[in-house]
Amino acid sequence: MRAGSSTGRWRPHSQTSLSNNSIVNSNPETYLYERVLEYTQMLTKAGLAVIDVLSTGHEATTGELATETEYSQAHLYDVLDELLEAGLLVEVRGPNNLRRVSVTNHPVVEAYRSLRSELGHVEWADLLSPATLRVCWYLDEPRRVSEIAERLGVTRQGVHKALSPLKHRAMLSPSGPEYALTEGLSPLLAFARAVVRHEHRSRVRAVAPSATVEWCDPKRALVRIQTAEDTDALQTAPDWQLTGLGRFEAYGLQFFLAGEPGFWYAPAEELTPADVVCHTLVLDSGSRRVSYAMLLIEQLDIDQETLIETATWYNLESTVAALYRTLRGEFDASDDSPVVLPSETEFTALKEQYGVS
Repeated sequence: MRAGSSTGRWRPHSQTSLSNNSIVNSNPETYLYERVLEYTQMLTKAGLAVIDVLSTGHEATTGELATETEYSQAHLYDVLDELLEAGLLVEVRGPNNLRRVSVTNHPVVEAYRSLRSELGHVEWADLLSPATLRVCWYLDEPRRVSEIAERLGVTRQGVHKALSPLKHRAMLSPSGPEYALTEGLSPLLAFARAVVRHEHRSRVRAVAPSATVEWCDPKRALVRIQTAEDTDALQTAPDWQLTGLGRFEAYGLQFFLAGEPGFWYAPAEELTPADVVCHTLVLDSGSRRVSYAMLLIEQLDIDQETLIETATWYNLESTVAALYRTLRGEFDASDDSPVVLPSETEFTALKEQYGVS
């Protein structure tokens, strides 16, 4: 470590930790799988090892971390750069101006501390890879490997590979062809989700600093923007699409938009009308937005089965079911309706106003 250095990175960033930490597998399909899962990687295995060592609250030099983690100091320089930039670590000065690091109270760090506190008998830094963490996102309920593979855009073989460390530790509850985390592993799920949300937040704020993540999974994110400058930035940024109420104009419906629009991140995926309906409801489930969502369903004649299938990923199944009951003419909403629905008179007037038959 460079004692006495007061500015700059821990080392010239001529190499990235991803390239240092990745192994080109002889199996092209497996290598492609690893690259797809790690293309936005913010927390490598080496990064997790560093957080694991520091999670008890003490400070350490690069040399001390190299001894504890068994990674080389050369590699750890880059890892520390990334963790410092991401806000997971903070640099402190020791005797003789020696540079040391410690963890912050970042949500990822706090989630990992909770995981270690409740399940400290497991060597999590050895067990968890970026790929395994992303697969963990989907293990809150029993899911088929094929379903997880489709959501991640990888092969079933890739998902099985990511699940393997959990299987070997009896951390999965197989139910026929489906898998879920066993009871008592909610801290692992919380940590996986904190990591994924952090990755999306870091990505969008590099372009739009006012952005907040309203919903995400390992490959997709729905964000809300606070400033016009950030709206302009995301409209011209690759892989980001306008969504929610701001997207309705593309379907022949134009509304006054109070505030900035929502944006959707899902590289190489089509943004469907069913997605737009769900995004509208996630961003604002007030009575007016509910009516507008119903109007889009009517305008495009969106199939109920298709929309319900999409809504399951947003926990909106009951809301969408209520919308379709109203669209079928059942305007007498029950007291347990998840949203406020329009009356028949209100919705008829709205359809006439916007020319929806």
